[in-house]
Amino acid sequence: MTNSTKSRKNVIFGTGPLGLSVMDALVERGYGDITLVNRRGHAPEALPAGVNIVAGDATNPDSVAVLTAGTDVVFHCAQPEYHEWPEKFPPITSGILEGVSRSEAKLIFGDNLYMYGSTGGAPIREDLPYASTGRKGSTRAKMSQQLLDAHKAGKVKVAIGRGSDFFGPRVAGSAVGDVVFDAAVKGKTINVLGKIDLPHTYTYIKDFGRGLVTLSEHDAALGRAWHIPNAETIFTRQFVDKVNAAAGNSSKIQPSGKAIVWLLGLFNPTMKEFRELMYEFEEPYIVDHSQFEAAFGASPTPMDQAIAETVAWYRKAQ
Repeated sequence: MTNSTKSRKNVIFGTGPLGLSVMDALVERGYGDITLVNRRGHAPEALPAGVNIVAGDATNPDSVAVLTAGTDVVFHCAQPEYHEWPEKFPPITSGILEGVSRSEAKLIFGDNLYMYGSTGGAPIREDLPYASTGRKGSTRAKMSQQLLDAHKAGKVKVAIGRGSDFFGPRVAGSAVGDVVFDAAVKGKTINVLGKIDLPHTYTYIKDFGRGLVTLSEHDAALGRAWHIPNAETIFTRQFVDKVNAAAGNSSKIQPSGKAIVWLLGLFNPTMKEFRELMYEFEEPYIVDHSQFEAAFGASPTPMDQAIAETVAWYRKAQ
């Protein structure tokens, strides 16, 4: 393990659910020098002691270089609006990559699984080809390859952590964000994408943040992508039933198939983007994290606990 000293300097680009979960994980492990970066320089919530926030332009390598000078680890958790990924995501990643290359810092990227495309229900492993042909999957594939190529060339020390569809405190717009948890807490109909009687791996956002911090603590993690450990894969219906039970309600479950998603996409830019991803919800979606577990160990939050913590957060946020 390297860079594990609690005095190391950490910079997090992005103050969405993942960036804030990385912050939480760093605080949990006793790291005291933590800086968040977003465009406005304003935090979305009260920050723990020892955490600062500054304004910065992630697309500007000069701005990134100044903000990360003397830093030990940089976490790339920034992203544009969901429907703007192809146009606005690559400039963010390029800016952070070029800026960090002017320092000796490690760069840890919080990624997802879109680049693989459909696996026909086979388990999703890190050695799969980047087979996605959709806009979002292709964007993710190009950025991942750019980062790994930079590491191979000796430009930046890179590690990538990948999570599945995530849920948890602060999470709103995911496939199991507000549409599941907020609806369950309020006793409203729960809208779920695709076929609900298929196994699906979901990532708890706190585990995602902790996993990225773990990667930052090990030089053995560098130069490749890893699947962040998740709780057991269960059927989506079981997942929603657990949410209902934790919320103390019995909200109706309303599946939305391809036709409904296509129709909603005519009016909602986010739903329009889900069209290319419906394979996730029309076939088994099972993530294999055995390589991470073998290298660094794995203790993901038990599913019932993760759901209970998420329901508690939604109740408090009302």
